[in-house]
Amino acid sequence: MSIETFYEVMRRQGISRRSFMKFCSLTAASLGLGPAFAPRIAHAMETKPRTPVIWLHGLECTCCSESFIRSAHPLAKDVVLSMLSLDYDDTLMAAAGFQAEAIIEDIKKKYKGNYILAVEGNPPLNEDGMFCIHGGRPFVEILRETAADAKAIISWGACASWGCVQAAKPNPTRATPVHKVITDKPIIKVPGCPPIAEVMTGVVTYMLTFDRIPELDRQGRPKMFYGQRIHDKCYRRPHFDGGQFVEHWDDEGARRGYCLYKMGCKGPTTYNACSTTRWNGGVSFPIQSGHGCIGCSEEGFWDKGGFYNRVTDIKAFGVESNADRLGGGVAAVAGAAVAAHAAVSALSRARSNNDKNPGGN
Repeated sequence: MSIETFYEVMRRQGISRRSFMKFCSLTAASLGLGPAFAPRIAHAMETKPRTPVIWLHGLECTCCSESFIRSAHPLAKDVVLSMLSLDYDDTLMAAAGFQAEAIIEDIKKKYKGNYILAVEGNPPLNEDGMFCIHGGRPFVEILRETAADAKAIISWGACASWGCVQAAKPNPTRATPVHKVITDKPIIKVPGCPPIAEVMTGVVTYMLTFDRIPELDRQGRPKMFYGQRIHDKCYRRPHFDGGQFVEHWDDEGARRGYCLYKMGCKGPTTYNACSTTRWNGGVSFPIQSGHGCIGCSEEGFWDKGGFYNRVTDIKAFGVESNADRLGGGVAAVAGAAVAAHAAVSALSRARSNNDKNPGGN
């Protein structure tokens, strides 16, 4: 049985060649790739059959699916579900009951070793897994059986990646992240509560295009999206460096857009693309909306002292410091850095003028 390619599906839906190539170029840009990669993405989508996917749901709130289907990437919001052969997802599919469960068995037999297992949520292990029932059976059993012949596994969101609030102390159900149950398959963790829509579709596009999993960090997250702290690209970072902080909700500092670190922002210790890719089609992200980052892409964020307690051991300018000790001293250092930068810039301009006018003064 042959599977349509992504391009064939798009043409069948009336998408023009011009729009298709635009999609490939924008996809390359969203993945941080150069323009030269757009033809490679186009070639992959024209020639490679869609990848069969089984999407399972364990203990979770379905926020990952809600995020995924709202991707604002051009065209992706309309066709990303056709980009993959999403043959089973009990939240999105029309089938139900025994008919739906039969689909899983059919995919496992037809595409043994060639399908991707996407998991949203996690399996509870206490009382033989009876805290989460899937098709009349413990979810952990379905997970193990379905993972056995999968090509790779994607752990969507903090629930599947780390356990999330279900695993918060004392964790009576023994909610357990996927990688601690399935240990013999490549697993791509895409954490967040939920992950950013374009991060999810970007990971899928990369795997389709290059027929391999993206480069991962030491925690198993794609480096292209989890390789930098939110703090490093946050537009409020200059206020942090200058010791200007919001002290109370809706105070003068809040109105001026000062740093939210003292209000518990976890941006300095959280790795995600929120401050660059942002949410809602690139419109905003929590910090821009006036609420500090809660660190939802990091392991154990739910048990680390509360969302509004700040981290006190971050390193600023190579010296361990906390927000209470920042301020005048940091401002002085920042001022010196600005002066040094201005001097270097002036010297660079002078050299540039001399290069253009070698005979001048």
